[in-house]
Amino acid sequence: MARGRLRIYLGAAPGVGKTYAMLSEGQRLRSLGADVVVGLVEPHGRRPTAVMAEGLETIARRGLSYRGAFFTEMDLDAVLARRPQVALVDELAHSNVPGAGNAKRWQDVEELLAAGIDVVTTLNVQHLESLNDVVRQITGVTQQETLPDEVARRADQIELVDLPPEVLRRRMVHGDIYPPDRIESALTHYFRVGNLTALREIALLWLADRVEEGLQRYRAEHGIVAPWETRERILVSLSGGPEGETLIRRAARISTRTPGTELLALHVVPQDGLADVDPAVLNAQRTLLESLGGSYHQTTGEDVVDALLQFAEAESVTQIVLGASRHGRLTSLLRAGVGERTIRGSGPIDVHIVTHEEAAGSAVFRLPHPSRGTGPRRYWAALVGAVLVLPLLTLVLIALRGRLGLAGDLVIYLLVVVVVALVGGLYPALFAAVAGALLADFYFTAPVHSLAIERPDEITALVVFVATAAVVGTAAGRAAHHTHQAVRATSEARALSRLATAMMRGQDLTALVEQIRESFGLRAVSLLEKDPEASAVARWYVVASAGERPPEKPYEADVETPVDDNLTLAVRGSGLSTEDRRVLAACAAELGLAHARERTAGRSCSTDVFADAEHTRASLLLAAGRDLRAPLHTAEAALELLRRRRTDGSVPEEARLLDAASTAVHRAAQLVTDLDDVSRLHAGALDLYLRPVDLNDVLGAALDDLGPGGHSIVLRLPEALPDVIADAALLTRALTALGADALRHSPPDQPPAFTAEVEAGRVRIRVEDGTPDPAQGLSTAASRAMGTRAGSLALRLSRDLAEAMDGTLETGTESLAFSAMLTLPAAAPGGSTAPVRAE
Repeated sequence: MARGRLRIYLGAAPGVGKTYAMLSEGQRLRSLGADVVVGLVEPHGRRPTAVMAEGLETIARRGLSYRGAFFTEMDLDAVLARRPQVALVDELAHSNVPGAGNAKRWQDVEELLAAGIDVVTTLNVQHLESLNDVVRQITGVTQQETLPDEVARRADQIELVDLPPEVLRRRMVHGDIYPPDRIESALTHYFRVGNLTALREIALLWLADRVEEGLQRYRAEHGIVAPWETRERILVSLSGGPEGETLIRRAARISTRTPGTELLALHVVPQDGLADVDPAVLNAQRTLLESLGGSYHQTTGEDVVDALLQFAEAESVTQIVLGASRHGRLTSLLRAGVGERTIRGSGPIDVHIVTHEEAAGSAVFRLPHPSRGTGPRRYWAALVGAVLVLPLLTLVLIALRGRLGLAGDLVIYLLVVVVVALVGGLYPALFAAVAGALLADFYFTAPVHSLAIERPDEITALVVFVATAAVVGTAAGRAAHHTHQAVRATSEARALSRLATAMMRGQDLTALVEQIRESFGLRAVSLLEKDPEASAVARWYVVASAGERPPEKPYEADVETPVDDNLTLAVRGSGLSTEDRRVLAACAAELGLAHARERTAGRSCSTDVFADAEHTRASLLLAAGRDLRAPLHTAEAALELLRRRRTDGSVPEEARLLDAASTAVHRAAQLVTDLDDVSRLHAGALDLYLRPVDLNDVLGAALDDLGPGGHSIVLRLPEALPDVIADAALLTRALTALGADALRHSPPDQPPAFTAEVEAGRVRIRVEDGTPDPAQGLSTAASRAMGTRAGSLALRLSRDLAEAMDGTLETGTESLAFSAMLTLPAAAPGGSTAPVRAE
């Protein structure tokens, strides 16, 4: 059986017309002869939506009773039994009432699709799981009903139902979205222009990404390699040289000229891994790129141009930005540069060659510099050696003139060139080759003591000597450079491996710091941490140290390697090269991880101790509650029996004592119940079923539970009070506890009051004591009692219950009266939020 097709009408906010568009599509399909039924539609009281549904066959909803309330959901079995061609199902992200079968409506839709039924549905972008946090930051509202992005991505067709924010707000004002009593609150909170604009942009970008995925899938299925310029993508090639920042800024300026352009950068690492690139320079360029909104990529390739073009084809790049060649004219004549070869193979991709200070011919003349493989010491040693050895060797060859001939002399000179290349690299070798050729010409070719050459064979021999010396010197220099890099990489890996092994074996920070000191031959090493609560002057203290007189402040060190904002590695010692400092930075990062692990382990140990203590306390409370409950019930029954027997003719004093004893025993029993509820709540054994709850009903139940005293409490409630998301039974329990506490502390002639108000999508319930006589004021003892009362068991229980229901409870003193403010989230206007079981 073929799977059904899914069509989603996507909106940025409620009221844009998704349900209307879905019903309009259903009417269109019905007019074409398709078998269309309405599985479920939520018109939300909007007449145009209800009118659009007229004439469509509607499957009756399934009624469900849950915790004393009646709900309706889509009858999935009835729709499957009816087997229409197309089913219209509203609100794809909706949560079903427990007992309806599937937990989510999208799971119902999956069953319809599996049965071969096409489904047309609706979805708001804020219900996508990946965008939940973003929407909460924008609107301040956490969406309780979310949908996995993969469900929406699998849709065969997604159509955006879009309205400008001004039009949507105008619809709100006209009463086309919410009832009149909720319009003002919606316009000043969720439906602000900024919120709607941001949600609209999120919806457009998310849908654009889905279109991009479909385009890439189509190109892959049809083998289309050439880029399609549906979207500008600019690629910067980073070699790791100093010109990288210039290229990035130039590419960023190009991208800003076309909205929606994507900026990328690629660094190609040779397959041998021996790249002559400073990681610090590359990291700085990556930071600059990301600050300009670009993304950094790295790949490995034998040839830079091939790897660059393959990446450009895979990412559908439309423009490539390269730096002008840093090679001279001679090198360019011998071998085409990266820019020229990229232009030849780029095809329809535009290539920009950007000049920079490092380009050949665009900067001042610079002397050759030592390579990373040799270093300054070996470089200058090779040059000095060539200057000293070549004249001495020439004197020896003059003494042996006539015995070796020109060919033998040149071979001996070539040996010196090779040795110089192995020691100092390419440039000293070229100097030795040219100097040797000139000396051989001046002393060993006719005419002697002149640079003129009479015999053609000697000219050929000298030219071949210089060419051979250059080739051999280049090869030897590169071999020395690669050998140096391999040795350096091996030593770096060994140092990091030793440090990682020591960390895995659980060595403390002091041992790790000592190991770093020994590995780099340093005099002293300190791991310093800054006090985050210090004043303007930073205050550092030593976490771990090794060596003689370790630095206690970062400025006392020869080299400082920051780990993060509050942690740094300070060392004393000389001779650290750039590569050594890079490895030292990696070791510092490892030390930072070890330090964080030690602190986490310490917190974990403290947490375990605290958890054990809490578990023991909770166990004792539960045991005490079980042991006390039965005796207290017995005492209550006995006191009630005594009161009945002494009703007639009892002594007034005895009756008063009986009443006082009954009240005390009842309060003790209630205290045991409160302790039991707190313990169960903290242990996670108290089930919470969150759903929309009518606050008027809950307040009425709480006043009934308070007995005769509850009817004296004053209620100040607005006429249009929205439902709150809460557990009805536990909310009644919390309000009862707050009311009982307020009754006990209120004057007889000043009963407490319950006041409710709505603000920013939340309902605030204030429980305030009766106001005492202002002339008396608050005594010191009364003030102290209020402070103690804020931590009472009744208020703690109410606070814990409120927090479990995603609410808060705050206490305070206003107008000489103690008050408690209970805040809970309000249900969505006009919505039918399903119950959610809180684990």
